[in-house]
Amino acid sequence: MTTPLLLAAFAMGFFGSPHCLGMCGGLVTAFGLSMQEVSPLKKRGLIATYHFGRLVSYSILGVIAGIVGTTVLAPLLMGNSTPRILLGLVLVFIGLSMLGMPFLNKLEKVGMGVWKKLSPLRQKVFPITTFPRALAAGLLWGFLPCGLVYGALLMAVVGNDIATGALLMFVFGLGTVPMLVATQETVGWLHKQIGRYKLRQLNGVVMILSGLAVIALPMAMKHMGGHGSHGGHQMHGSSISAPAEHGTHNMQHMADENMGGHELQHQPMNDHMHSADEMPMQHHSN
Repeated sequence: MTTPLLLAAFAMGFFGSPHCLGMCGGLVTAFGLSMQEVSPLKKRGLIATYHFGRLVSYSILGVIAGIVGTTVLAPLLMGNSTPRILLGLVLVFIGLSMLGMPFLNKLEKVGMGVWKKLSPLRQKVFPITTFPRALAAGLLWGFLPCGLVYGALLMAVVGNDIATGALLMFVFGLGTVPMLVATQETVGWLHKQIGRYKLRQLNGVVMILSGLAVIALPMAMKHMGGHGSHGGHQMHGSSISAPAEHGTHNMQHMADENMGGHELQHQPMNDHMHSADEMPMQHHSN
């Protein structure tokens, strides 16, 4: 189940990256302006560093989500199919969000309050002219309010494993990187292609179908397996009862033969007794 989840997380990040561009575009511009005095080579290194910091931040959030899933959620759902159903519902929920349903807007508003409290720390990392500052900026960037991030965190919670939660969030972040590091011309092309072919909506539909499959397919397979097992029991019972009936018929036949032979053995004795009774009667008449 981990590999499909990782693919879903990456696709969610990649096809949802136009949304990330809208949310993070101003921040990316601010980072770029603060690097005007550095060389092009160092600028590329600083950009890679703060994106790495962002991925680390997402991974930390994934660890927290995994801890919540394993310590709080898993004990309540142990020994039944609820975790699988919950995972399927999360995928459906995220898919509907990618189709435009405003489920996560309220969570973004709550996260905005946390983001504002981090404002003093954000101001200290500017200008981003050193690698420690770039790393710190990336770590703070991971806490930027984003509905897609919250959706990925839901997947990390129901992933039921701390390492899986961290890996899911890291892979989700990787999916957002191409749009955020591309040049202005490439960004425009990617944005146009994703909008032209409705790739975000298509990915939402795929996630909805995947969630429904996660919920329904194991139930259907179990139902079909139950019918097959029931039919097997019926055939096994028939195969047992047939030899039993055949054995019973043989026993009855042997019993009939024994009784017949016993009667034949008694018949000459009876005839002999009749002859003995008649002989004295004839002698007396003489």
